[in-house]
Amino acid sequence: MISVSRLLCGLRATGDPLRYERSGDVRPVVVWNVTRTCNLRCIHCYASAENVKYPGELTTEQALWVVDDLAGFGAPVVLFSGGEPLLREDLFTLAEHASKKGIRCVLSTNATLIDGETAQRLKSAGFAYIGVSIDGVGEEHDRIRGKAGSFDEAIQGLRNCRQQGLRTGLRFTINRLNRLQLPAIFELVEREDIPRLCIYHLVLTGRGDRMERFEMSHEETREAMDFIFEQVRKFDERGLEKEILTVDNHTDGVYLYLTLREENADRAEEVYRLLQRSGGNRSGIAIACIDNLGNVHADQFSWHHSFGNVLSRPFSEIWQDGTDPAMAILRNRKSHLKGRCGVCRFLDICNGNLRARAYANTGDWLDADPGCYLPEAVTGL
Repeated sequence: MISVSRLLCGLRATGDPLRYERSGDVRPVVVWNVTRTCNLRCIHCYASAENVKYPGELTTEQALWVVDDLAGFGAPVVLFSGGEPLLREDLFTLAEHASKKGIRCVLSTNATLIDGETAQRLKSAGFAYIGVSIDGVGEEHDRIRGKAGSFDEAIQGLRNCRQQGLRTGLRFTINRLNRLQLPAIFELVEREDIPRLCIYHLVLTGRGDRMERFEMSHEETREAMDFIFEQVRKFDERGLEKEILTVDNHTDGVYLYLTLREENADRAEEVYRLLQRSGGNRSGIAIACIDNLGNVHADQFSWHHSFGNVLSRPFSEIWQDGTDPAMAILRNRKSHLKGRCGVCRFLDICNGNLRARAYANTGDWLDADPGCYLPEAVTGL
């Protein structure tokens, strides 16, 4: 994640210690797809989730074993995802157990199932943050999500969470279908008094592999980032404390640094140091994923390769093993990267960007990430 609000305006937020202050032998944030079942059918879903029951998903007892192992290992955050995690009946049991064990619990949801009672149960279970996926406003959202009325349901679910005092935010995956919705999304954040917005870059995995024609061009991506920077500054100038982040493309950090360098060299150097401390993309290092069947991956977009299964070995053992060739490369990737990623002068603050995107493009973990939108003259080629 790139905290645009922190880097541009100095706004500190809850997740900053994980991004900019950890060092040494870090424990990963774990994205846990506790179920693949979903009541919607989003066209960019990396899990290709459907409204069906998937055989082989972990039982409650098995999932509680995983929680105990993650807590003993020291995982700081578990992000419960899906599918739609609220369709797993024991979600509240798992989250309550994890919270009591000292794990910070986060929910990624489409929010259509969050009525007042469910919001109350989320709070009682100890969820610290509820991230609601929104792909546009009104019909634009419904079209991408595959269900009429899902936008209104999601907003009501978000409001129900706010009424319970739960911290909430939006998750917006930008692409050519909804890039013109970006101003409306910022307006929604202000109108609904939403404190956090995460803007995801499209990754062509899962059902998203059919969306190649909806990938934004590099020029369109730069335009979107310029708009995001502008809106963050406007929020700051007006005294509105909104945490704005971008996700799945560490080119954003480099682009932000280069933008600042033209305006404020001292501030730009401080941003560079923060980006160095963050370490760029850390899939397989500070990010991990457990899918609905218990397979362990480098991140939620890398289901094509498993390091092992938690039903055979504890997550803590799998993660510390390091003998898997792909894991070894991910953790020491700089000397292995190919193409422009391997020779880019910003490799120390990007770390080769998202390897899952490179794999989706060519089938090679080590190829250049096609999502990098910096001109070649800037990268040093």
